Parts: sequence; structure tokens; C-alpha cells
Amino acid sequence: MSKPLFTIPIAHTNGTVEVTTPAERVYLLTFNSPPDNRLHSLFIDAFSLALDILEHRYPHGVLITTSKIAKFYSNGLDIDHAFTTPHFYEQKWFPFYQRILTYPMPTIALLPGHAFAGGFMLAMFHDYRIMSPTRGFLCLNEIDIGMVMPAPLISIFREKVAHPNTFRAVALEGKRFTGAEALKEGLVDGLGDGTQGFDEATKLIKEKNLLLKTKHGIWGAEKEEMYRQTIGFLRTNTDNSLWREKIETEKRTRKVRQLKGVEEWETSSKSGLSKL
Repeated sequence: MSKPLFTIPIAHTNGTVEVTTPAERVYLLTFNSPPDNRLHSLFIDAFSLALDILEHRYPHGVLITTSKIAKFYSNGLDIDHAFTTPHFYEQKWFPFYQRILTYPMPTIALLPGHAFAGGFMLAMFHDYRIMSPTRGFLCLNEIDIGMVMPAPLISIFREKVAHPNTFRAVALEGKRFTGAEALKEGLVDGLGDGTQGFDEATKLIKEKNLLLKTKHGIWGAEKEEMYRQTIGFLRTNTDNSLWREKIETEKRTRKVRQLKGVEEWETSSKSGLSKL
């Protein structure tokens, strides 16, 4: 039986982040922010505080995160909040992902249901992932809603997805991966749901001897070196935005030139005097 450690409220949804210890130095962080665990500043604050408490007040071990809402791990970003909150990306969202990516304990995302968009990203910023074999999809659906993913968010997939065809399916096709498909493509490390999912996480911890991996205190630093490109993007989003703005300006200028050529061709074609 899990021993309760502490609970942190998520005020805007009357939700909670609850931390228990089902085994010695194994910490289970269960978040519950109805209806679908959207990534909002207050959700991020509560989650981040839990990470800080565990890091600085408890012996280092292994962190498992999961959702109390069976249908969703997370349905992604709270879009309205993100678009109306100044500096949300740079001051909340990206630092949160960097915190997860470089956390000084092994991290396992236990996915009971859907992980879409920012929720899929949140899982990818963990060290390991275990997904339900029967419920939910992993999906990066930005291509279907017309959102260009910022550099740090596409970078984590580039660094962690082994096969370029899988990366293409994730980013350009918005493919919905079942548990079995995600395991085959290396997006998750195991399959399990409910108690079985926790058992699979326990098995992974034992097989990889994860409880001993933090004894020298370099687990987080090692990940900083492994994922230096993604961390660089997370830390310099202003530069990334300027790069995107420059690219878009060049595209608009090029479009004007291209349309002029097309119009000249159309005019000459109608008069039978094509120049091409």
C-alpha cells in the first residue's frame, strides 16, 4: 500500500498533485486536474513544487508520474491560458519541461490514457514511458490544428525518436500511436495499465537498477550533456522566435517574387508568347 507523503492543490480546477511512496525510494506523483490535465500555469506550479519537495526533502530514488484521470495522461496545453498569459512559454512552460528533462532522479511517465500534443511532449521529457496497452493514444496533433512547433518541442523528438520515419509520422503526419505501436517504434518502454502498469514500472526499475543510479549525484548532469541541444533551445527561445520570424519574412518576400513570375507566365501564356 502506498504511503502518502504530501498533497498540493491545483486551485483553478480544484485538482491536486498527490505524492505517495509505494516502495522505498520510489515516489509516485499522481496529478488530477479535471477534466483532462491541461498544462496551465497553476498545474505547472503545483507539479514543480512537488518536484522541489522531493528533491530537497527526501532521499533520491525513482519518480513515477501518472494521472488519476483514467482517460487522459494529459490532453496538452491550455491554449487560451497560454495565449493570454505574457511570457508563458519562456517563464512557465519551457522551464517546466527543462526541469523534467534534467531531474536528478530517474523519471517514468505512466500513461493510463491519451497523451496528446503538450501531454505527449511531457511524457517524452521523462526518461522512460509505460503506456496502457488497451486505452489511449500518443499523438502530436499540431500539424492538424495549424501550429508550428517551437524548436525545443520538436527537438526532444529529434533527440529521442530513433527512426526518421517514426519522427516523420509523429511530426508531419500527426499519427495516433496505440500502446502496441508506440512500443514497436520505441516511443515507450513497456505496456501496462493500472496495477499492471505499476508492476511494469517496478520491473523496469529493477531491470535497469535505477535505484542505484543516483548515488553519485550526476543523473541530472548526465542528461544535461545528453540533451544539450534541446536544453539550449529551451533556454534561448527568444533567439528561436527571432529565427522563425526571419524565416517567415524571407518566405513572404520570396512569395511576392514567385507570384510575379507566375503572373508574367500567365499573361504570356494567354498571348501565346510564353517566355518559358
